[in-house]
Amino acid sequence: MAREFRFVTTEYRVAANVPRPLAFAFVSDLHGCPNGPILDAIAELSPDAILCGGDIIHNNGEWERGAEFYRLAPKIAPTFASLGNHEFYVDFDVRPLIRQSGAVLLDNAFADFADITVGALTSAYDPESGGKPNARFLARFAERSGFKLLLCHHPEYYERYIKPLAIDLTLSGHAHGGQWRFFDRGVFSPWQGLFPKRSGGAYDGGRLIVGRGLGNPVIIPRINNAPELVVVRIGGEKVDAPVDF
Repeated sequence: MAREFRFVTTEYRVAANVPRPLAFAFVSDLHGCPNGPILDAIAELSPDAILCGGDIIHNNGEWERGAEFYRLAPKIAPTFASLGNHEFYVDFDVRPLIRQSGAVLLDNAFADFADITVGALTSAYDPESGGKPNARFLARFAERSGFKLLLCHHPEYYERYIKPLAIDLTLSGHAHGGQWRFFDRGVFSPWQGLFPKRSGGAYDGGRLIVGRGLGNPVIIPRINNAPELVVVRIGGEKVDAPVDF
């Protein structure tokens, strides 16, 4: 008998000067986990939009479930997609697949949604990035007026590249909650190492929220670290075409 896939839902409320409240479902690091329970939970929440924080597609051997998520999510709510490192672990370009699914791909790009701007910073694992996140895009995004919400798969980019800019809220994943959590602190995170500074939760006065992710791509089990669906409510539908840099 297949083991039931279980996860927790964590809600954050972010103060913002927007005309009406908005609710977002934030998912990251699916890594081939079952889509059905996640999509059912999102549908029950009835969010204004679904935000995908990267690593929805896992690798060459496990990309179909990520593609399925992108096909099904836009039937629930407008869906915005960003690119994590695992989107570059496949031997084909996933960008056309995401665009054809009905999701709005934000590849170093932003789009107006309701009364805010949603942008996404692509992982520097993109071979075209030169090994660094796109600072030019970030600068242009930060110049936008009104509330700015950024999807950035890597929380380790925050301190150097994002914190100094006028970006209201950043949503990240990648850290998998630190894999093991003790006293609400993660033990290990890729690219942050042992006892990572930002592995799950809200940081910098709520300007950065790091989701613990939903999949487990390694053989080491999660301990005190349930897979997590994040709900972000900010105090607001038309989706415009992304603006690329």
